[in-house]
Amino acid sequence: MNDGVNGVALGVFIFFFVLVTAMGFLAARWRRAENEHSLDEWGLGGRSFGTWVTWFLLGGDLYTAYTFVAVPAAIYAAGASGFFAVPYTILVYPLIFTFLPRLWSVSHKHGYVTTSDFVRGRFGSKGLSLAVAVTGILATMPYIALQLVGIQAVLDVMGVGGGEDTNWFIKDLPLLIAFGVLAAYTYSSGLRAPALIAFVKDTLIYIVIAVAIIYIPIKLGGFDDIFAAANDKFTSAGSGALTPDHGGQWTYATLALGSALALFMYPHSITATLSSRSREVIRRNTTILPLYSLMLGLLALLGFMAIAAGVKVDNGQLAIPQLFENMFPDWFAGVAFAAIGIGALVPAAIMSIAAANLFTRNIYKDFIKPDATPAQETKVSKLVSLLVKVGALIFVLGMDKTVAINFQLLGGIWILQTFPALVGGLFTRWFHRWALLGGWAVGMVYGTVAAYGVASPTQAHFGGSSDEIPGIGEIGYIGLTAIVLNALVTVVLTFVLRAVKAPDGVDETRPADYTADVGDPGVQEELPPATAGSSH
Repeated sequence: MNDGVNGVALGVFIFFFVLVTAMGFLAARWRRAENEHSLDEWGLGGRSFGTWVTWFLLGGDLYTAYTFVAVPAAIYAAGASGFFAVPYTILVYPLIFTFLPRLWSVSHKHGYVTTSDFVRGRFGSKGLSLAVAVTGILATMPYIALQLVGIQAVLDVMGVGGGEDTNWFIKDLPLLIAFGVLAAYTYSSGLRAPALIAFVKDTLIYIVIAVAIIYIPIKLGGFDDIFAAANDKFTSAGSGALTPDHGGQWTYATLALGSALALFMYPHSITATLSSRSREVIRRNTTILPLYSLMLGLLALLGFMAIAAGVKVDNGQLAIPQLFENMFPDWFAGVAFAAIGIGALVPAAIMSIAAANLFTRNIYKDFIKPDATPAQETKVSKLVSLLVKVGALIFVLGMDKTVAINFQLLGGIWILQTFPALVGGLFTRWFHRWALLGGWAVGMVYGTVAAYGVASPTQAHFGGSSDEIPGIGEIGYIGLTAIVLNALVTVVLTFVLRAVKAPDGVDETRPADYTADVGDPGVQEELPPATAGSSH
């Protein structure tokens, strides 16, 4: 790593950072609505985005600084087991094709802004809705933190902020500045800001990956030499070879499956989905989003390239930024760093908006001020979006940054426990609301306690997301074990509660709501009083 500041790379990085910052503030004027004081406008972009805007927004939302930094860093450190992110992004698209259009339709019909809105309407339970909202906020905090880690990684490699021994304020000042910019344009422009910036972000990422996958192997002697160097590293380190052993295969498979189930449970994924203007836009996006998985597979190979290039870093999260600085001309390294930095700003903005919407609709409006006007909801959501980002900043400054990927994996364990209520509720009303709440509680407690007990060389607790699977004895993803327990408890309790005829709650939805589309009779008009204030 260079001792000084890479001035050329930093200059290019600042240019793009200023460009997207200006775009973020100007986005407030993009497709400006007549009434901007509603969550539909600030938090969902007016539910007006078409196929390509939604594609870029979802791509910017799902393929983040985590993609650029943590996935190849995992491969750099652990070999091919780090490729788990590639199959899970392939598994997820057939899954969401089955339920996202249904969620869009019922949400558009009833003016739902969040998943908790749907859960409350479907099961008639504010308690279950609160559990889903709290889980969403809790899981989003470390995910935003991961984006901030990505920004700090590229700043460290460029020599900005000093080394590990630098005064904490000076070291973290660039991160604080980036946080301030993110907070300001999110507050001003809402979801329109990341939607507009996503065009720049994804264009930069595709350019960088296209160049990297051709240019770097040529400089390193080809892929044969790259894989040979990686195999030599893991063989000499005593970890066997590139591929996982039998026990590692359980971890790999359960982590991929569990992550696929969790991805669209995150509030930011649903926020980007509900911002689209029609059911057909969602269906199209589930068929073209796999293009990003192709990019992800190529991106993951950068971990092996870093090994072949002789990159040596104490913090694995710096491996890929350091690879770019070592291999690329300074000006193009700046372009690559900008791609990572903007790749953090876009999802962080969407995540903070999604978490704020959850608080506003399902905590503030449901429990604190039921008669809140759309303007009051929007004001509260803007303020909470700032608080969420502050919380994420504290999260990342107070925890070991060398395990950034575990921040996201821990959030995955939590958010996965909302799957039965959300996805199950989209297809059946059989599950009892209290049973879903009981299953959620069991899954949350088990997942958190199990994750707390996992140690790593750098952390005594929360050092990973895999543990022994009860009854099987293999090591697997804690989140998947937790959701199996969650589902079992939910099913058993549903039988019991229905047998004793426990109160079931009122379902405000109808079967036709789940296939409704724009232009269908009553889609925008027949809104329940509790949610009509934030609809079109």
